[in-house]
Amino acid sequence: MSATPEQHPWHVVAGTLADAGCDLVVGLPSDEPGLMDAARTTPGLRVLGVRDQRAGACAAIGHAAVSGRPAVVAVNSGPSFANALTGLLEASSLGAPVIVVTTRVPALGIGRGGFQHTDQAAMARPLTKWDFLVEDPRQLTWALRRAVHLAVNGGPGVVLVEIADEVLRAPAPERRPAPPVRRLRFAADTEEVRRAARLLTGARLPVVVAGGGCKPAGAGPAVRRLAELLAAPLFTTAAGRGLVDEEHPLACGLVGLYTTPPADRLLREADVVLAIGSRLEETARMGWDGLEDKTLIHVDVDPAVFHTAAEPEVALLGDAALVAGQLADAVVAEAPAVTAAGAARRADTAAVRAGMRARHSAADGPDLTVPTALRLLQESVTRGATLVQENGLHDMWGYHHPVVSVGDGARVITPGEQTMVGFGLPAAVGAALADRTRRTVLVCGDGAFEMGLAALPTATELNLGLTVLVLDNRGYGWPRFVRAEEGAPDTLTRFTAPAHTDAAVRALGGLTARCTTPAELAAALDDAAKAHTEGRTTVITVPVRDDDVPVGVRRVFDAGPAAGAAA
Repeated sequence: MSATPEQHPWHVVAGTLADAGCDLVVGLPSDEPGLMDAARTTPGLRVLGVRDQRAGACAAIGHAAVSGRPAVVAVNSGPSFANALTGLLEASSLGAPVIVVTTRVPALGIGRGGFQHTDQAAMARPLTKWDFLVEDPRQLTWALRRAVHLAVNGGPGVVLVEIADEVLRAPAPERRPAPPVRRLRFAADTEEVRRAARLLTGARLPVVVAGGGCKPAGAGPAVRRLAELLAAPLFTTAAGRGLVDEEHPLACGLVGLYTTPPADRLLREADVVLAIGSRLEETARMGWDGLEDKTLIHVDVDPAVFHTAAEPEVALLGDAALVAGQLADAVVAEAPAVTAAGAARRADTAAVRAGMRARHSAADGPDLTVPTALRLLQESVTRGATLVQENGLHDMWGYHHPVVSVGDGARVITPGEQTMVGFGLPAAVGAALADRTRRTVLVCGDGAFEMGLAALPTATELNLGLTVLVLDNRGYGWPRFVRAEEGAPDTLTRFTAPAHTDAAVRALGGLTARCTTPAELAAALDDAAKAHTEGRTTVITVPVRDDDVPVGVRRVFDAGPAAGAAA
């Protein structure tokens, strides 16, 4: 005898996830009513239906980044699950708290050609913190709550829960309401904190690097206070951007590939580096001369991070905000608040910031270059907007301060070290859904926009009012750039068919504009602001030159051959 809809195990799944602290379930509807259907009637949950599971996983990333809560991706065994893997690869790279809930085919079909049977755990295991197959209804609530716990605690990441078909056809287990899963916070060893503080106060030029792991901890104020006490230049990784106001006197923009000269000199001359909440991935180290010779103090909630990119002199295991606060208190105890060396560092940092701004201003001429387009975009949407980025050649200009300068109230969402093409538009959908009170803007290339186009109807259905700036080089800019550096043919990197994206946008009631002058772009951005209030998508295309290359990319390539550069 089958269960009534109100008694179905899927309602237990939805209720358990809501109780645990999730607020979004994203996916495609299954053949039979499933998790998305149950979530629609569960208080505290919202459902996001997408056209593509790959896009769904990216939307979950964007939503989690803005809401600060774990997101759920609902899929089924077979192509549905496999199609989500690219987005889950990016979620794993970013450390996004994503719970994947999927089905398993009936046991009698396994090994006998069961329809859409897939070894999902084996496919996902390199990407997940934990996977579990629920084969007994009594395991259901436990497995889901444990999944949420692991998704948000330690280094946040992806977890997988498979639910066997037999469980979904059995009587639903009793559901007892439970409190939200808590994010655990812990401080570092006191003696190790003191040792780190002595290294920092004794440093000639300490530098602070804040990563994406600082965001779930809410570590911005603590990191800022620590940098101020040390009079230390403060950098972020791409994932850490938005943690501090980039107009702060000590803020020097991004680290590694995205560093704007002359701030690279501060990184090069630093003797002690304090990295908080960052795995120091390759992009963060790219173009950073001599990093391996510096004294590294590394702070993270995940012990597996230490000794990965570099060996730390001091490894501090703990919550980014708590440990930054511990270090600040220890620094105060070790040295006076104001020193001659600190004053000199502040002056040097101020000169570097002035040099960065002068370099940018000198390049801001009458032509519609990428930096000029990004400046006009930010003037229109303000420094507090939600900024979603891809990682193509030209849109990487947006990672450079002061070309773009974000406030500490902004939300900045970027792909991780996998740099999945097509990440931006679906991530923007998830981000805008999480917070409709602010503008959500996407900066991407034409190739990436086409690859993410499946998310466009969802943005229209939800009246999200996205603004998209497409930097159009008629193809794939990064491969073209690398091939040009190597003197190789670039024919395959160029699109020859007419672009179809504007027609798709207009068919869905959105606005489009193609701008070749600053005045045209300013007018199009005014129209976009009005369209945002109406919930309509605006796509503004700006043709760009192949040689309009971000300064960080040029700096790295001029220094030598690129190693493992983003595609």
